[in-house]
Amino acid sequence: MCGRMAITLTHDAMAHLFDAAPVGDLPDLPDYNVCPTRPIAVVLSQGGRRFLQAMRWGFLPAWYRSPTDGPLLINARAESIADRPAFREAARHRRCLVPATGFYEWQRLESGRSQPWFVTRADGAPMVFAAVWQNWGEAEAQQGTVAIVTCPANAQMARIHPRLPVILEPGDWPLWLGEAGHGAARLMRAPPEGALRMVPVGPAINSARSRGADLIRPLDQDPISPA
Repeated sequence: MCGRMAITLTHDAMAHLFDAAPVGDLPDLPDYNVCPTRPIAVVLSQGGRRFLQAMRWGFLPAWYRSPTDGPLLINARAESIADRPAFREAARHRRCLVPATGFYEWQRLESGRSQPWFVTRADGAPMVFAAVWQNWGEAEAQQGTVAIVTCPANAQMARIHPRLPVILEPGDWPLWLGEAGHGAARLMRAPPEGALRMVPVGPAINSARSRGADLIRPLDQDPISPA
């Protein structure tokens, strides 16, 4: 799953990378500890144009009467997204991209302790997650909400956690955004072995109040390389 991430790319850099027009107020960056329910910048395509706008990380189905009316839907499983009522329509018609520097995951150790890891692309490029979105609320109170799509882990990631976000390559973006016809379902897969860099980080990330670049500083031990 993806339950915490870091976003350090500037909004101008995001707009340039995706050829997207910024819309409205975007969240302050950099943010090394992005938690669920906070606003994040997402890329969507409408009417032949791409837009960069803020959405709440935590998908709210139309039937929720309040943000706490049901479970917090920060992720959508690739295996069930097309059939689950909460995500079914969004998977068909409201797909978007979530750019990030990397995400955090926790490995359960034999001692019972959880070791946090920071996961990035091995090539140093920004990560771009597949996601789905939904407008929730009425009139001026309406807000965009988003869930990141996850899939079963590849062998490298499975050494610490059984799932990971769907990470899209630049050539996949038009298909996921609905700009290049049908067939986006085939993109919901794990990246190839060796595509990720995974480094252990300190326990400060366990607190949602922690801030700063020190959160992604590797501990003095080896990263996980491909199995």
